Amino acid sequence: MTLKVIGSGLGRTGTLSLKLALEHLGFGPCYHMTEMMANVRRNLPLWIDAVRGRPDWASILDGYSSAVDHPTAFYWKELLAQWPEAKIIHTTRDPDGWFDSVHSTIYSPAHRAGAGPDAGPIGEFVDGTIYSHYGAGIDDRAYMTARFRAWDADVQASAPAGRLLVFRAQDGWEPLCAFLGVPVPAIPYPRVNSKEEMNAANRPSEAPSPEGMEAFARGYIAAARSKAFG
Repeated sequence: MTLKVIGSGLGRTGTLSLKLALEHLGFGPCYHMTEMMANVRRNLPLWIDAVRGRPDWASILDGYSSAVDHPTAFYWKELLAQWPEAKIIHTTRDPDGWFDSVHSTIYSPAHRAGAGPDAGPIGEFVDGTIYSHYGAGIDDRAYMTARFRAWDADVQASAPAGRLLVFRAQDGWEPLCAFLGVPVPAIPYPRVNSKEEMNAANRPSEAPSPEGMEAFARGYIAAARSKAFG
């Protein structure tokens, strides 16, 4: 399947809402960190190869027509080289609000505790695809917000002319649908995966089995879709 949409926005910029929106508009399935987890036994070896410098993007994204969020966001240029006709959607938000969100969720010390090459394949994956991009400054607000602004600027400077949409969740359906050339749905734009919802989720144990991780991720996606569309 040809990748039609590539998301370059970092995690906690409305990426799960965008995943659901793209799928509703016919640009699914959409790859997202939850999708990686929902089939982790298949996906993890492919991502370990990518971390080690041997990415097989066609296999990683086989069956998907769009991709947003981590782990693909940091590789949007490589994905565009693989699928040069794809459109780019760059989700963004206020940098300080982003720092508050990631530091209490996906970049928090608790989430990072099991990361790193010595923490097994999952640790190598999350370190290699996310945390290693920031280094020792990951807890520093000024450093991280500066990195966020720099990422925004690089995407906007590097994306092909006419093929980039800079998008905030509050923008809703209209600019997204205009960019993709599809009708605007007669339902509200999805609003899911707040930091409160994420932290309240009934997560598996600190060292879940692959089966447990997959069950959790599939349940989380289903709950988000139900909240978004009923």
